[in-house]
Amino acid sequence: MATLETPRLLLRRWRPDDVGPLAAVNADPEVMRWIGDGSVRDEQQTRRGVEAMEQQWDTQGFGLFAVEIRSTGQLAGFTGLAVPHFMPELLPAVEVGWRLGRSHWGQGLASEAAAAAVRYGFEECGLDRIVSIVQPGNGASERIIAKLGMCLFRETVDPGCGRPVRVFELRRTDV
Repeated sequence: MATLETPRLLLRRWRPDDVGPLAAVNADPEVMRWIGDGSVRDEQQTRRGVEAMEQQWDTQGFGLFAVEIRSTGQLAGFTGLAVPHFMPELLPAVEVGWRLGRSHWGQGLASEAAAAAVRYGFEECGLDRIVSIVQPGNGASERIIAKLGMCLFRETVDPGCGRPVRVFELRRTDV
């Protein structure tokens, strides 16, 4: 079972009791502003999402980790690796992504978690390239992408919602 530890975080597989706290994150319009079309998600949608994330672990050998604050045991959100099926023009590709509740913003936690996920992708999964997809204007995510050392690869449109996106990449040879 894949578990990663950083100085402040535990990145782990999902548990049934994570659905409620993640549903609260997904219900926040500010958190979801830059995700797809910006729609919030309810508890049922979140439960299906957690089930899908767990299934990705089982079928792909990597996935999105639950991000837990080590000092409190509180679920902050998620980070990890996923195949961006919603962007067929990028395939084959693996994306690093993250989503944290607003109370965890501005503390460097997303950067810490994403960096651990990228290391996992290169060192444990043997990936040669990892991408990150961000909507223009999402300055917080672009700062994380810069900290990860990613470079702009292309600009395109998310076909699911029609919003413009910027695709960044990092190759194993660059780290």
